[in-house]
Amino acid sequence: MNDATQILNDLKKGSYSPVYFLQGDEPYYIDLISRFIEVNVIPKEQQGFNLTILYGNDVTVSDVLNNARRYPMMAERQVVLVKEAQNISDLNRENGQDQLIHYLEHPVPSTVLVFCHKNKTLDGRKALAKVMKKKSAFLDSKKIYDNQVPAWIEQYVTQRGFRVSPAARMMLSESIGNNLERLTNEIEKILINYIDPVEIDVDMVDKYVGISKEYNAFALQDAILKKDIVKAFKIVAYFAANTRQNPVIPTIAVLYSLFSKLLVVHAQIRRKEKVDLGSYGVRGYFLRDYQEAAQRYSVNQVVRNLHFIRMADLHCKGVGSQTSDGEELKELVAKLLY
Repeated sequence: MNDATQILNDLKKGSYSPVYFLQGDEPYYIDLISRFIEVNVIPKEQQGFNLTILYGNDVTVSDVLNNARRYPMMAERQVVLVKEAQNISDLNRENGQDQLIHYLEHPVPSTVLVFCHKNKTLDGRKALAKVMKKKSAFLDSKKIYDNQVPAWIEQYVTQRGFRVSPAARMMLSESIGNNLERLTNEIEKILINYIDPVEIDVDMVDKYVGISKEYNAFALQDAILKKDIVKAFKIVAYFAANTRQNPVIPTIAVLYSLFSKLLVVHAQIRRKEKVDLGSYGVRGYFLRDYQEAAQRYSVNQVVRNLHFIRMADLHCKGVGSQTSDGEELKELVAKLLY
């Protein structure tokens, strides 16, 4: 097995595997790798005859392998790229899997065969998965956890030669979540406006991404942590009036995460441990916010608020309430603050 960075580094060095199998529920890395292969492995002037793009709905395993066994035309190699490979009709049947295993044991050296198998994974108990992991450049692309998003944003921005302020990082993280494709698109909207390296701040996020620095999930979280009642109600009133741009269920998820972390802080304080939320993506002065919030919200209030949040989540999903999402959010925030 390989990770995406290793696969990309090898590709950039011109070290190609005969077969790439890219699977999983995080499409970002699958698209990143397959796009690099599609654009860079075959020189542009040779792509007409030596770049074949197939779609899983239209082919069988045999069709794919017939293309893979062809020899390149007046070129060193060819690329056969199978998009939506999870839809190949006989990929999960014994005959199709046997054919693919045989090819993996005897691949054509001049072919780079790429499977983009999104949102599904091979059955790890079967022979195909075991052979594929050994004989191909195999990627299992998994969604990152929400608490890993701020660090991912910082890493991405740093790799682009820029910096990002902690507040801007949290603003993007809380507003967009772990959708890596959207995150990169929104970050690029900012970076395209600058030639020299700059630090992304909340004003840039507001200006270029369209996430209001005053009315966003991160600002609401900050207001609730600090028990800033006026600011919290101002934000939640804006959310209630603009539920399409600020859907309630993701906001509730942010609030649940907030009070879950506060519960951890209380547990650490009770055990006389050093307060540490690093594994939750909370560091620096944001950690101080949680330490101070633990003085504003007792452990009993935190537990009570988690119950309120769970009930609001159910109500917004249509269980036991006919209140509008906006009104439900207003009511929830009032309960959390008092």
